[in-house]
Amino acid sequence: MNKQDNKPGFALGKENYKLLLIGFVIIIIGFLLMMGGGSDDPNVFDESIFSFRRITLAPLVVLFGFAFEIYAIMKKPKENK
Repeated sequence: MNKQDNKPGFALGKENYKLLLIGFVIIIIGFLLMMGGGSDDPNVFDESIFSFRRITLAPLVVLFGFAFEIYAIMKKPKENK
């Protein structure tokens, strides 16, 4: 008879957690790219809030980070034999 160890383990492997951390950093970078562009004087309009970086690049970076997170969760962990 073959006995198998029924030890409770983590749902994800070590590599998955590393990928999750990388995805989290990508999302943080996207939100940092969105920062700034405000005016100190409320009576003065500042056009820099509509820059390419804040309107296009940063949201794409954040979406890529979320997609990367989904990949990190769905990636099948390697089995140890």
